[in-house]
Amino acid sequence: MRLYNTLTRAVEEVVPVEPGHVKMYACGPTVYRYAHLGNLRTYMLADLIRRALRLEGFRVTLVQNITDVGHMTDESSPEAIDKMLLAVEDEGLQPLEIAEKYTRSVFEDAAALGIDEPDMSPKATEHIPEMIGLTKTLIDREHAYVVDNGSVYYDVASFDGYGKLSGNTLDKLREGHRDLETDPRKHHPADFALWKAAGPGRLMKWPSPWGDGFPGWHVECSAMSMEYLGDRIDIHTGGTDLRFPHHEDEIAQSEGAVGHRVVSIWVHGGHLRQAGQKIAKSTGNVVRVQDLVDRGIDPLSFRWLCFQTQYRSEMDFSWDAMETADQRVKQLRRRMAGWAPAAEASSDEAVAFDGRFRAALADDLSFPAAVRVVNELVSSTAVPGGEKYALLADWDRVLGLDLQREAVAAWSPTEEMRALMKERDEARAAKDYATSDRIREQLTSMGVEVMDTATGTQVRPRD
Repeated sequence: MRLYNTLTRAVEEVVPVEPGHVKMYACGPTVYRYAHLGNLRTYMLADLIRRALRLEGFRVTLVQNITDVGHMTDESSPEAIDKMLLAVEDEGLQPLEIAEKYTRSVFEDAAALGIDEPDMSPKATEHIPEMIGLTKTLIDREHAYVVDNGSVYYDVASFDGYGKLSGNTLDKLREGHRDLETDPRKHHPADFALWKAAGPGRLMKWPSPWGDGFPGWHVECSAMSMEYLGDRIDIHTGGTDLRFPHHEDEIAQSEGAVGHRVVSIWVHGGHLRQAGQKIAKSTGNVVRVQDLVDRGIDPLSFRWLCFQTQYRSEMDFSWDAMETADQRVKQLRRRMAGWAPAAEASSDEAVAFDGRFRAALADDLSFPAAVRVVNELVSSTAVPGGEKYALLADWDRVLGLDLQREAVAAWSPTEEMRALMKERDEARAAKDYATSDRIREQLTSMGVEVMDTATGTQVRPRD
């Protein structure tokens, strides 16, 4: 498995620190509003990497955070507006109620798109001690300093190589840069907050050695990723907009605290656009999962639409393209329903198709190439229908399109299977268990699961 590493600007082999076990961290949702398809495309990226690695036999642990604190738009400004406070005012709920509402929503939307849940989903509010501990370590190692109001800033000049991920090196940054805070107490304009003193009316705040306050946005991911995955992490994912300042600051924090490189491969997904404009809350052109449902589109079809574009590239969304993707997914399910599943795809032609599909995924998760293999397989006259079924069912562990849906719903045993089921019931009645076991093996070789029930032998397609 090879992935493009934003840090080195090269496609690199995934070689986990712990052989056979890949540790991944994904930047997750900020839960004060509903997620849109642009957010979800980014979350899908981590899920697809995990699925592809598992297909190749790796064990994968995926941690994805939930940002339920630290929503300031400009945390250095006296008139800064807390996004969570705006949501509280709009909805009349308390901050943690807001966070719980939108956390539940994003998990529901992700499930509708076939995105499996992370192995762990730590919340920022539940890891304040870890963030304070990391901040203390950075102060002790002279990478951070406290200002007179009780805020703590990271001293970017203390960290060699700041800017190596994004290219935003210190000589290129200046006061007033749109991604920089302008607090005059900072040593350098690019210094960023690890801990912020709580201002008047601040709803979410905690005690600390420097006074009541709340963590900066960037510190949560360093604290929680290393808490759950240790200080050697194989893959870190996120949207391309997080490269600076968020991921750049993560590198400075994590490496400043432990003294060595923490993340091996940084993977960033491209933006989702509509009519040439990035889909985002700030632009107001959001499309949600419910919008797909309202148009009669299976949300899983959004996966197929995403597969047409390399994950690192910007992707254009249109309703015409979305409907075409939906038609294709439903067509694939109908084709699957028309094929009796084989036990395995063993012909030379089928094995070659399988190799091409796996090679496409291994080549920087090239889903456009994988889609071409799927389409060629479906139309191939060289591979029997049953073997096509077996291949697509196996590939669907990564595709996540529920391709067997109609086949399972409409499936019934063949006449040959029914005859064997009857013969097996007769053998069991006669206590001829050797014959019963032989027939079970014969049925299993036909690609079905054999079940003993009160009414006799029953079979169903294997998942």
